[in-house]
Amino acid sequence: KRREKMLEEGNKADWGAGEALAYASILEDGIPIRITGQDTERGTFAHRHLVLYDVETAKAYCPMHGLEEAKASFDIRNSPLSEAGVLGFEYGYSVHSPETLVIWEAQFGDFANAAQVIFDQFISSARAKWGEKSNMVILLPHGYEGQGPEHSSARLERFLQMAAENNWIVANVTSSAQFFHLIRRQAKMRGREEARPLILMSPKSLLRNQRVASEAKEFTQGKFQVLRDQPNLPISKEKAKRLLLGTGKVMVDIEEAIDESKDNFDWLRAVRIEQLYPFPKKELEKVIDELPNIEEIVWVQEEPKNMGSWHYVADYLRNLMRDGQSLRYIGRPNRSSPAVGEPNIHKVLQNKIIEKAINPSKGGTTREGN
Repeated sequence: KRREKMLEEGNKADWGAGEALAYASILEDGIPIRITGQDTERGTFAHRHLVLYDVETAKAYCPMHGLEEAKASFDIRNSPLSEAGVLGFEYGYSVHSPETLVIWEAQFGDFANAAQVIFDQFISSARAKWGEKSNMVILLPHGYEGQGPEHSSARLERFLQMAAENNWIVANVTSSAQFFHLIRRQAKMRGREEARPLILMSPKSLLRNQRVASEAKEFTQGKFQVLRDQPNLPISKEKAKRLLLGTGKVMVDIEEAIDESKDNFDWLRAVRIEQLYPFPKKELEKVIDELPNIEEIVWVQEEPKNMGSWHYVADYLRNLMRDGQSLRYIGRPNRSSPAVGEPNIHKVLQNKIIEKAINPSKGGTTREGN
């Protein structure tokens, strides 16, 4: 019922609805789509529902197959927990069928660990080694929500470490419209020289969060934004002292904390990095140039310091700093495990990160002068 009314005035389309709109519009453009992975038909977190089963006859129905406007095929299949085999096959499919948008989704982003050899040997480097072109999409559910070390991290740091020579795109978006435009952009790359795989940190709890839902006009107007302003912060360029940067779910957590606070945040400018690689250096440089009184640039993340984006973004941020500005890291310290296993401990640590990000009196674990 919610999805039926999603595009009416005053309503918003959540992640699953935005995804369905993306696929439907791509099919209308005449581009075939192929999706595989564990639980992809309904979505691991029951957000997708692109295959429905009659409980009496057991017959399957896919809403995408009922689109009169569709000019291409739509194939979605649940696959076994054999990540290396499935991902390897799908990568090969994307290379040899460049007219098709091929998507592979991990049940949890962590499960991509079992297919690491495919990323290392093929997806990250096959273009440089053999001239193979692919615009394959890899969806990796990622976010720290107290689900433990095996269900939190898609190992974002690994994909950023392997990012070079424009070999792929790494993104972590925070709205259904952003996902819509990004997937459509990816589909348009098919068969072209600029075709690159897309590594996307996709959400879990945010799937139904209205903060990532988008109005109809956000789908019909505009395009994918590599940077997004924090939605609930008034932009005060003259008063801003801290530029807060981050990517993904932690920025939505900060949005919620700001809404719940009664403090004045005119000293804070916050920007979400929606595309991490290629890094949006020019766009971020423009943001910094418009902030004459910034004293510190702060990177916030929920992953441990030796994981996530920090070591990747730090060099870019140092090069963008102005005289007198400092660079600060806010997040978990170095860890051997991606996340703690106790939900209550997770919650305490997560709240501390959020508090430090929006409270200038709280410190970070790293601070550097320019």
